Amino acid sequence: MITVSPTTRIQVRNILLATDFSSSSEAALPHALSLARRYDAHLVVAHVIRPDLFELVPTEQSDVLKESTRRHAEEQMTRLLVSGRLRGIPHQVLIEEGTLWSVLSREIKSHDIDLVVVGTHGRTGSRKLLLGSVAEEVFRLAPCPVLTVGPRVAAGKGPLDSPKKVLYATDFRAESERAAAFAVSLAQEHQAHLSLLHVVKDAVDASSVNHTMLQEFFLRRLKDLVPSDAELWCDPEFLVEFGDPAETILRAAQQHDTELVVLGIRRSATFAGHLPPATAYKVVCQAQCPVLTVRG
Repeated sequence: MITVSPTTRIQVRNILLATDFSSSSEAALPHALSLARRYDAHLVVAHVIRPDLFELVPTEQSDVLKESTRRHAEEQMTRLLVSGRLRGIPHQVLIEEGTLWSVLSREIKSHDIDLVVVGTHGRTGSRKLLLGSVAEEVFRLAPCPVLTVGPRVAAGKGPLDSPKKVLYATDFRAESERAAAFAVSLAQEHQAHLSLLHVVKDAVDASSVNHTMLQEFFLRRLKDLVPSDAELWCDPEFLVEFGDPAETILRAAQQHDTELVVLGIRRSATFAGHLPPATAYKVVCQAQCPVLTVRG
């Protein structure tokens, strides 16, 4: 499993792309390919046929539908293989049946996966409750970092392989520390501009004096996350804002023309399908660039 500190280079040896062959997965594919080439990594392309999708189908029709679904998956995988897009990348394709996370968890362990790449439809509200969110299930449970490509990521920006503008947002909880190391290491490796952001959400109505004190306090905490020699290899910027965390992160990413957002997240014991969307999921759904989530 990948480990990193602010003074070590990130090593990605094995990448897993989880695909359902939708337009969202198609949008995530170039990023997985680019990163595999960048790090000379082995790429596993995995599709999971979920039995729960056939639960409401009459028994006499479910076998036929499952066979049709598998045949479609095999056709899509074959199309990918003959397209030449995987040329030059050590790769493996998998089609398995089972519950989504049980299959992906097994493959992450068996292939020693360092990074998962997944696309998301960005469902919210009742659609999310009804259909679930594959992306959130993956990034809440995966032991390795997860790169999620949301529906608002502009195709014209090109695949992510060497980000030059990285935004790391933190609430200073323990699970954010590993994400901070990732953000700093990425900035170091790519000589990128690094913005570190903390959003104060409970002091909107505080006095100007309190605002200033809070801002100075959290600025010091942000600076403590970055090695003292950081200015030699990146251009760190420290931001303390007040407001709704997700909306503020999204606004900052857009204003700074960010190419990658990095977030630290807590592990969920089970898939979170709650309302309203958690901060991380809202950022993933609405960000105009890929989002890297790192579990503490």
